Amino acid sequence: MNIHLTSPLDMHLHLREDEILSLVTPLSAHSFCGGVIMPNLIDPVDTKRKLLAYREKIIDASHSDTFTPFMTLFFKPFSREELESVRDDIIGIKLYPAGITTQSENGVTDFNDIMATLEAMEELEIPLLVHGESGGFVMDREKEFCFVYRDLAQRFPKLHIIMEHITTRNAVDLLEEYENLSATITLHHLLITLDDVAGGMLEPDLFCKPIAKTPDDREALREVVFGGHPRIMFGSDSAPHPRHKKECVGCAAGIFSSPVALPLLAQVFEEAECLDKLQGFISDIACRRYGLVPPEKNITLTRKAWRVPERYGSIRPFYAGKEIRWSLV
Repeated sequence: MNIHLTSPLDMHLHLREDEILSLVTPLSAHSFCGGVIMPNLIDPVDTKRKLLAYREKIIDASHSDTFTPFMTLFFKPFSREELESVRDDIIGIKLYPAGITTQSENGVTDFNDIMATLEAMEELEIPLLVHGESGGFVMDREKEFCFVYRDLAQRFPKLHIIMEHITTRNAVDLLEEYENLSATITLHHLLITLDDVAGGMLEPDLFCKPIAKTPDDREALREVVFGGHPRIMFGSDSAPHPRHKKECVGCAAGIFSSPVALPLLAQVFEEAECLDKLQGFISDIACRRYGLVPPEKNITLTRKAWRVPERYGSIRPFYAGKEIRWSLV
């Protein structure tokens, strides 16, 4: 049995820098025709010059595979002139609350200071991608940030706002209130809860931000994904870290899922008896919401089991050492 997928897209992807960039980019390029690239590098990608240079590095690292890096800028108070100059080079601008996740120290501290930039983005039809967490208690951060999403959606009704890697029933419910809201959902949040991370021995490779939540939250995500919600897209939030950043005091947040994303999604959708919804989740919905015409790339998955490697270089992948029923041809 085979599954044929057309132009799969990863709408939330971390490729990092230097040696890690060289290691992980071919793994994404092998499976996907494009990815939305996160800009939270050590030196944030917040100018056109940095963006174009980073895009060239990604293209070089993809080894001529069919893979388009859809670039984002790290949010700061941009002028309209700056936005106009970079508009054709980006898919959107990524907003991080300051210090909320990896390398986000230069993020937004006061939302009242960014309204002029958001107004210009709305007029120029530049999407806003948001890491939606407050600075509160870790399990409540996304729920608390829903008030910010609600305020932004009301103030800027023509601004396309993407709630990145949502993890709660609260965020799922918010989608039904505003047509200008979309969301990405990761593979790992469809599978794990906080109990998998810390219910027994601590599992550093399952520690991510936003943190995995409750079984009820996971069920809410599965309901909208398997139901083919028209504003829910796949974004892996694949976030590679070397072993010394995961097995240490102060463990880094992030799950590296790119090598297993499509085969494991096929397995999850098959178990939910909705393989017919997979194409929409990994491509068609994103194309409609963003107005994308992605590069043509045909991917075939076959029902042949394989065991996930323990390491890719110094990076341990999601499902390391486990068997997945579907594999890429």
